[in-house]
Amino acid sequence: MNGEKKQPFLAWALLILALFAVSSAGTILQSMEGIPPFLRASWRMQGTSLILFPLFIMQYLNKNKYLISKNDVKLLLISSIFLALHFGSWVWSLDNTTLVHSLLFVTMHPIIVVLLMPVLGSSANKIHIAGAFVGVLGAIITLGDVKSSGEVSISGDIAAFCGAITVVGYIFIGRYLRYEKNMPVFIYAFPVTLGAGVWLAIAAVLFESISLNSIIPELELFGWIDSSWFLWIIYLSIVPGLVGHTGINTVLRWIPPIMVSIVLLLEPVIGALIGWLYTGELILGFWTLLGGPLMLFGVLIVTLGGKHESIEDI
Repeated sequence: MNGEKKQPFLAWALLILALFAVSSAGTILQSMEGIPPFLRASWRMQGTSLILFPLFIMQYLNKNKYLISKNDVKLLLISSIFLALHFGSWVWSLDNTTLVHSLLFVTMHPIIVVLLMPVLGSSANKIHIAGAFVGVLGAIITLGDVKSSGEVSISGDIAAFCGAITVVGYIFIGRYLRYEKNMPVFIYAFPVTLGAGVWLAIAAVLFESISLNSIIPELELFGWIDSSWFLWIIYLSIVPGLVGHTGINTVLRWIPPIMVSIVLLLEPVIGALIGWLYTGELILGFWTLLGGPLMLFGVLIVTLGGKHESIEDI
């Protein structure tokens, strides 16, 4: 009985730790000045891949190892593209809007699911529609803080919103492979993360004039390895990457997905608090104070009203 009492407490403790871990990523990535966004996102994926690789090998060599089919390979490839698009657009948004706006717009993916329901052959109930309406209304209100010379920009907010859209594809594929086909977590996470790192590296070379060899680490494809950025990437790989995302996947064994989703709605709030503590600055306009809570409330309504597993698992 003692074990049963301790298990929920430890699970909730791990979830809170994971929440703070993932919430810190925005501040760190935004503080890495002088590094183009696609390269910065690629570095994050490169470092995480190195952390995941030995765990991938352990699961792959397991005597009851999972057999990867050709269809699995295709889905892993597509998932890596979605993940690259998600991280690339989100990190780009961190350079072009405020941290609070970036975190608010990138966490709107449950509302994206509602908007995609007709395309997916499903129907949204009244609660889904109401939540989506409230969330979109809140997003429109926050745009009142957009000014020609201000920190908030429409392009940055749209980029963060694109991060929310593209992460939906990553989530759906991950849910199918992890929970319907029972693919082990690191068998899924490593190739997808590595693939995303490769796609982002290609984007960095094509759009940011990054090279394999450069005397400037901030313009080198693997510049994080031998520069002062090494510890930054290790932090992003271990804390938000391993502790954060793996921790969230782990607690799903004990805590219902809907409860995990509700707790993760605090990410913009915790992320903004971490950013304020780290930099001593918090850019929070009147319209963001008014519309931001509406955005989160809309997502909360959608989450609580989700009678479909696809909603509750996000």
